[in-house]
Formats: sequence, C-alpha cells, structure tokens
Amino acid sequence: MGGSLADRYADAIVSHSKLIVLLVLVLTAVVAAGAAIGESEEGEIGQFETDSEETEALEEIDETYGTDDRIVAQLVVRDEGGDVLTRDSLLEGLYLQQDVRENESLNATLADEGFVALENVVATGAVFEDRAAEAEGPPDTSEPTLDEQIEALEDRSDDEVEELLADVLDPDADNQGEDPYEFLPSDYEPGSTTAESRIGFLFQIDESGDDEDPEAAYAAQVEIDGLVEERFDDAFLFGQGVTDEASSNAVGDSFAIITPVALVLVLFALGVAYRDVADVLVSLFGIGVVMAWLAGILGWLEIPTSQLLIAVPFLLIGLSIDYSLHVIMRSREARAGVLERDERERADSETVDEPAADGGDGRTVRNGMHLGLAGVVLALAAATFSTGVGFLSNVVSPLPAIQDFAILSAGGILATFVAFAVLVPALKVEVDELLEGRFGIDRRKDPFGRSAGPVNRALSGVVSLVQRAPLAVVAVALLLAIGGAYGATGIDTEFNQADFLPEDAPEWAKSLPGPLAPDTYTISDDAAYLGDNFQEQGEGSQAQILIRGDVTDPATLAAIENATAGIDGDSSGTIATGPGGVPSVESPVSVVQEVADENESVAAALEERDTDGDGLPDEDLEGLYDELYEADEDAAATVLYRTDEGEYETARMLVDVRGDASAQAVAGDTRALASVIEADAPVSAIATGGPVTNAVVQDALLETLVQAFAVTLVVILVFLTVLYWVRHRALTLGAITLAPVVAALAWLLGTMALLDVPFNSETAVITSLAIGLGVDYSIHVAERFIDESERQASLRDALGATITGTGGALLGSALTTAAGFGVLALALAPPLQRFGLVTGLSIIFAFIACLTVLPCLLVVRERVLERVGSPESA
Repeated sequence: MGGSLADRYADAIVSHSKLIVLLVLVLTAVVAAGAAIGESEEGEIGQFETDSEETEALEEIDETYGTDDRIVAQLVVRDEGGDVLTRDSLLEGLYLQQDVRENESLNATLADEGFVALENVVATGAVFEDRAAEAEGPPDTSEPTLDEQIEALEDRSDDEVEELLADVLDPDADNQGEDPYEFLPSDYEPGSTTAESRIGFLFQIDESGDDEDPEAAYAAQVEIDGLVEERFDDAFLFGQGVTDEASSNAVGDSFAIITPVALVLVLFALGVAYRDVADVLVSLFGIGVVMAWLAGILGWLEIPTSQLLIAVPFLLIGLSIDYSLHVIMRSREARAGVLERDERERADSETVDEPAADGGDGRTVRNGMHLGLAGVVLALAAATFSTGVGFLSNVVSPLPAIQDFAILSAGGILATFVAFAVLVPALKVEVDELLEGRFGIDRRKDPFGRSAGPVNRALSGVVSLVQRAPLAVVAVALLLAIGGAYGATGIDTEFNQADFLPEDAPEWAKSLPGPLAPDTYTISDDAAYLGDNFQEQGEGSQAQILIRGDVTDPATLAAIENATAGIDGDSSGTIATGPGGVPSVESPVSVVQEVADENESVAAALEERDTDGDGLPDEDLEGLYDELYEADEDAAATVLYRTDEGEYETARMLVDVRGDASAQAVAGDTRALASVIEADAPVSAIATGGPVTNAVVQDALLETLVQAFAVTLVVILVFLTVLYWVRHRALTLGAITLAPVVAALAWLLGTMALLDVPFNSETAVITSLAIGLGVDYSIHVAERFIDESERQASLRDALGATITGTGGALLGSALTTAAGFGVLALALAPPLQRFGLVTGLSIIFAFIACLTVLPCLLVVRERVLERVGSPESA
C-alpha cells in the first residue's frame, strides 16, 4: 500500500510537472505576501509567571517600597600605572558634563541628578570653601551649578586641588551626604589622594512606555560615549545603550565577514556534491522558496522577531539541503539503473513517460524522477512530520517567544516539504527535459558517493565495518553516549548576560580590506574591568532580600549584621565590596548607623537602647525606627515598610552584585545570605531582585525546554513505532531508528561540557537542531535499508546500497550545512559563535550516528530475527 501510494504521488508530480510548478509558485506568492502585508515587531524572550516566592517577594517590594525607574550608566576613567585624581583629569570630567548639558537632545535625557561623580564632590567642596571665604554672614549652602564647580577648580592650582581632595577623601570628612568612596575602585586605600581609576554615574530618564525600550536614552548613551573618547585617553561609558549598539554592530560585522565565506563554502560543497550547475541552481531556488514562505508566515501571523528565531532559518536551510540532495541523488540513482525493479514494476513506471530517446531503456528524465521520488517521498514525509511535531511540541511553553519559535519552525518545515518534495522534482523534470531535448545536454549524472573515488571508498569502508563488527560499533557508541550523559550532569546551566557581549576581532580579520574590516570591540573587557573594580548601579546590579515577620525584634538586626559581616569579599563571590573590602549592602542596620552619624536624636535613641555597647539596639527597636522615620523618612522607607497605622511589617536589604556574574550565581549567594538571617532570627528572608528573578525565569525556561525535548522524543518514538508497524509490521524499528538520535544528543551535551559551552535557555534551543536533523537523517537511512532489504539478494548488498546511496546524500548534506553554519564560530558576537559551534557539532554527530550506529543496529536486529525466527521483519 505504501509503495503504491508513493508511486501514485510520484506519478502525479511527474505527469503534471508544469502545472505543479505553476501552482506552487502561485501559492508561494500568496504566502510570501505576508512579509509585506503583515507587521512584525521586535520582541523579547518575555517573562512569565513562575509562581515562585522570589517573584511574589519582588511584587510585594514594588507595591510597598519606592522603586527607582531611572536609567543608569557608568563612566569609568582609568590610567593604569598613573593617577586619575589630578586637577586636569577632574576638570576633564566636568568639561564632559558641560558638553552634554549644552547639547539639547542629550540634556533632555538627563534626570535631575544628571552626572554624579567624584569630580562633582570635589568641585562642590571647592565652591563651599570659596563661599565661606567670601561670605560676611552665614555661607550659601545651595547646590552649586556646574559652571560654578568648573570655575572653582580652574581657580585652584594642582597642589590646592590635592589638598582639597585629601579633605574630601578623609574617612571622617562630612561631604554633605555623598560618599566619595563609591566612586573609587575596590582596591583603593582610604585617605589616599591617588587612584588608577574612578567611576561616575549618569542618571537618565526616558518618556517611553513601560513595555518599550528607552530608545532616546540609549541613543544618548552612544553619543555620550563618543564624547568620552574625545575627552579622555582611556575611559568608557558602560550602559545598556552602549552594549546594545556594540552587540548590533558586532553582529553586522560578523555577517559581513562570514556571509561571503559561508556562501562560498556552501556553493563549493553543493558543487562537489552535485557536480552540476543546473542542479545547484534548482536547489538554491528551492531554498529561496522556503525562505519566502518563512518570511510570509512571519508576516501573516505577525510573529515578533526575537533572538530565538535566529535558529529557524538555519534549521530550514539545513533541512532544505538535505531534502534536495535526497531527491536529486535518488533520481540520479534511478537514471543510472541503481534502483531497477523487476520487469513488472518497470513496465508500470514507464507508462508515465514517452519512449526513451536513448534507445528505450526506460531511464528517461521523467521515469528517473518518478522512480527516485517514489523511493524517497515517504521518508521525506515521515521526517517532515516527526521533526515538525517535535518542534511544535514547544508550543506548550509558557513563553510567547518559545511558542512563536515552535509555530514558525513547524510552518517552515512544512514549507521545506512543499519546496523539495513537490516543487523541486517537478522543476527538475522541466529543466532536464529542456536541456536534453532542446540543447542535447545529457542530464544523467553519477550519484554522490556511488562512483569510484575517495568518497565511495570511505563509504565502502563503513559498509565493511558495519558488516564485520556491528556489536563493537554499538558498544563504542554506547560508551561514548554514557560518557556524554555523565559529562552533561556537570554542564554549566547558568545564564550570564556578560556572555552575550561581543569580543574583539582577531588580527587576521582586522587586516581585511575596507568595509570588511570589523570595528574594535572592548565592551567585553570593559564589563570585566567594571565588575572587578567597582560597585555598579543600574539594571542587574542589585539583588534584594525581603524580610517578613517580627522585624522589630532586636535579634533581626543582629542577624542582618552577622550575615553582612560574614560576606567573603574575595573575587569568587558575586556580592560587591567597596574600598577596604566592606560589603556593599544597604539594610536597616546600615541606615540606622548612617543616620545616627548625622542626626543627634537618632544617635541618642540608639545609644539608649544599646545595652551591651555593640552598636546595635537590644530593646525597643520599634521606638528607634520611629525616631529614624522622624529624622529621615526617605532613608528609612528604603529599608523598612511602615503601614498607615504605624506598624512595621517588612524590612529589606539591597545587595550590590557584580554585573559580570551569572544570574544563578547571584541568586545562590543572595539565598545563602538570606538563609543566615533566617537561622538567627524569628523571620523569613526571601532572596529576590532583578538578578534573582532572572535566574528563576531562566531556570524555569530551561526546564520547559528540557521537558519539550522529552515530549519531542516520545512523540517521535510513538510516531515511528506506529509508522513502521503499519507499513512493515516491525515493532522495534521505531526505537532503533530513534536510538542514534539520542546517542548523538548525548555526544553533543558531553562535548559542550568539555568545551565549557553552557546548556542554558539559549543553547537549549540551538541543541534542538540535533534532534531535528538527527531524526531526518535517521529516517532516510532506515527507509532506504528497508527498501534495499526487500530488493537486494543479501544483507551486505542492502547495506552497501544504503550507505553508499543514502549515505552519499547525507554526507553531502552534512558537509554543506556543517561548513556553512559552522563558520559562524568565527563570529565576533558570542551568541553567533555558540550557534555555529553547537550547530556544526550537532550536524556532525547526527551524521556519524546515523551512518554508523543505525546500520549496526539494523544488522544486529536482522541477525537476531534470523536466529530466533521471529515473525517481525522489515
């Protein structure tokens, strides 16, 4: 029934080739119109409710505590081996601020604070000195303007500025609430008037909505970064706008370098596999149709673009090349006489053709395509269904971007079948008949791997290996899979935004001519320097701990103090420390002590309640908090939530973290800090904040992707089992066909662990290519073996026809796609590097597994069935 159905399908395509080409092209035009009619916007991976205590705690903080929605960028000035605390350097910082203020578009993005930097603290001190010297009465204590600050520093000599700096940096100095040490590196010695670097903060606002990126502020950051480079020999502005710009440019530079190389490699590989210009062009035309469908589906469904969707066109191009090679190579085998059937079948198939022009041997263009397509179309259909359903299983994900990825992948896989199982066979028939009939060009070509040569010898060697030592090959593959699975247990699953920052190009790339030469990218090094030396501000730089329970119990403050004092300030931790190794943590303890240093009533209230002299209250903590609110409500409300009735319900801690640390590492350190508090006080402490909730989201996302993997494999297993039982009454073939896919996946994960490539929500999506391509390769090999087993006289002949026939097409497909997409490993953008590496490895492993492990399993199965006399047969 299956063969009859395939024959009828091939007959319909070949007999009505002109109509088929026309209909598919019209359908393609309709689908592709969606690219112009539909509206696709930029999208993000998105957030979803994880019902976790971390997200609930953050929501409670947002409702009960004031949130800072300002945009923050960091300005780092450095002079390694030198000093950035000189008069000239400080003035340059003020001149930079003046340049920004005088630019209307840039000034419009600044918050009230604008720039906050050490130069402002020093210059403000100079202005107050001048006012005090000039005033006859009480001195003016109003905030000095930027022009006043510049004038005050310009009027002082280098020595006078250094004296002023010494006063400002005196640990006991009163700097009107500003802590000058927050602008200095973590290795700064308190009291010193020299430093190799300093940091300033740029606070911005933007009128964009809550769900939109602050494009104006980000664009201003890029422009300000240019002004920074003009003012300083070694300085940089680090902010989301700058990193986004660098990442975008790096992707552009990467594609400018790699696209020509990848195109040449793909064309070269296709040329070697086909050795025919017309077949290469027909294949490329089919790929173009698939891409047109992809763009149309994207538009019609109005799917927002996101980083995840970058994998879809690569998947489809890989499948397209594979489908094309199978269709064209199988038709070549038919015309070469490799697929000859018995005389009755040949007679039936010849009815679709005119008499052969070369003497009536039946191997005409239409007959060859009919026989070849009939032999491969069911494998293509099975691969399309299994890979399509596999990717579509991701639609159960709670993330909209993953759902979009699933729908777009499934639609693209269907488009690949339409292009290469419908259009390309019909188009090739028309092209070949035109070239043979009108121009007299013989279109009979040898299939790749079938003719004598190194490829044929290599594939024949695989046949001998499979025939002689199938159990040994299976054992080795199993051991490698077990090793890979074991290695995967230790694979890094952390998600680190720093891993997405572009890296500088190698020297060979910089030597490329003109527009091909990439820019210089230091953003990754800048991020590392910032994380190593300073306390950062802004998105992702601060975790929080929400404390619920009896927050007025003195034991709570003692627990907070003990937990903070226990923070290890070494480089392995994620919690930032300031000069002298002091942890950068804001809590009720730190706020009480800071306000007490400046307010006599709070200091007296604290001393009255401190019975053991340790600097912490031992009784009536509620009364102390009341004094704190009375003295400085803004500071108190930052770390304590007081209801309208005056009850203290919760407290919180703000924990500065290293910006280059992974979300999971930050979450781990913050949870450890919270657990210490819970152990020492009658309260609950919940780690939360941006980095922590991001870790929760990434972990949940990874879990959904892994679950989708499992669902995909189960669905494909069930489908293949049913398929082979219905067609061949073979119950075990489904599991055998899927086994090399699982082995290749285990090899891939183990290799990723060896190469320190993380398995996170980004690479998990890319890894799904291993399943998609692996299932495709495996089905082709299994279907060909079953077909050849029915036709060939011996098992060895069936193996030889399978491995040198379908194996040759798979080799051409694997070489083409691995070379074309593996070259992305040379990209400047780390996501593209990982994509190229993981994609290339997945293709190579899938090919090796399907061409060695699967034939061995099929041989072992045949021998076992012969020995036990089982009725199951292929």
